[in-house]
Amino acid sequence: MANYLLLITAAATVWRLYLWSRAPHDAPTRSVALTLLSLSLSNTVARPGGASGLDIVAGHDIAKLVQNLLLLLACYFLMCFYLYSAERPTARRRARAEGVVVALVSVTITLAAVTVSPGALSKPFRTVDMTIPQVAFFYLCAGLYITYAIGVAGWWSAGYARKSSRPHATGLWMTAIGLGTMAVACAVRAVFVAVRFCGGSVPHKLTTLAALLLVVSGLLFMVGITYSGVLARITATRLWLRRRRDHRRLAPLWQLLIEVYPENQLRPASRTPWDQWRARGVHRRYHRRIVECRDGLVHISPYLVGKDDEADLLHLEPVQLARRLRRASAAIQKGAPVPARAVPLAVPQGDERDSDVDQLIAVSEALRLTA
Repeated sequence: MANYLLLITAAATVWRLYLWSRAPHDAPTRSVALTLLSLSLSNTVARPGGASGLDIVAGHDIAKLVQNLLLLLACYFLMCFYLYSAERPTARRRARAEGVVVALVSVTITLAAVTVSPGALSKPFRTVDMTIPQVAFFYLCAGLYITYAIGVAGWWSAGYARKSSRPHATGLWMTAIGLGTMAVACAVRAVFVAVRFCGGSVPHKLTTLAALLLVVSGLLFMVGITYSGVLARITATRLWLRRRRDHRRLAPLWQLLIEVYPENQLRPASRTPWDQWRARGVHRRYHRRIVECRDGLVHISPYLVGKDDEADLLHLEPVQLARRLRRASAAIQKGAPVPARAVPLAVPQGDERDSDVDQLIAVSEALRLTA
């Protein structure tokens, strides 16, 4: 499960860093990105390979210190996200105050780590000697701050969840539950530290259960903060696939009209590589094809009717309209004179853009069938 958590954290970090690059001055986006980056680095250092490598380079216990310092930063930036999201006048001042607190905690646990005997902190939590004052103080100080920061963030998440609508509310509730459970697990571990410092013992099952609770709550937290974004990406992907399919379905109508009126084909704004690349995007090609088809229908419409059958043209079935389009195209290519005026064709049934596209696709599919 820890591997899944690391993978989800890495993916979420990359995505949030990308969003931060697109909005570099947005404080909430920056805070979330730094939260996930700190958490991802902390998880990397905590892994056996990362911890042993850091200890070899910098000395014993450094990996444990760096891991906890990164966790403190992750909790601080998480609080900053909620502070800046509230858009209160005091958000910046409160963020500075919280920064002073996390700095003091960081200095405190660093002093505890550098004054303890080498190797005292390098052991796992359940086997480390908590009767050593520096070790107990290291874990207790870091654990209490993490409990405070995560608990406050979970409380704020629940408040936002009650005011939000789906799907944001669903993600916020998962985040709130994950943070709340994480805070409880951290508080339980702090109690374990106090008990062991006083010479007592904690059953191995309880220690394992607390560790498992941390992993599960962390996984729920990661899923919660990425839930809305994942749903948005799924929706965007579905829209991309639908427009790509509709672009292809419009091909028969577009080809017929462009052969008759090649000047209707829209070109990129310039020949620069950037504009050429943007013009190849699915959404741009989709909208461009709709405009080109509509322009072509306006130009070809006078060739489809006689003097008195305009009303009948509005009620033609797609197959009948497709046949008239083919006859009109052949007449234009033979040099037929331009009739008096344009008339409406394939008028959508509603005001939505999708209704207009459905009409064009129906005519295009009829052209394909009558080829």
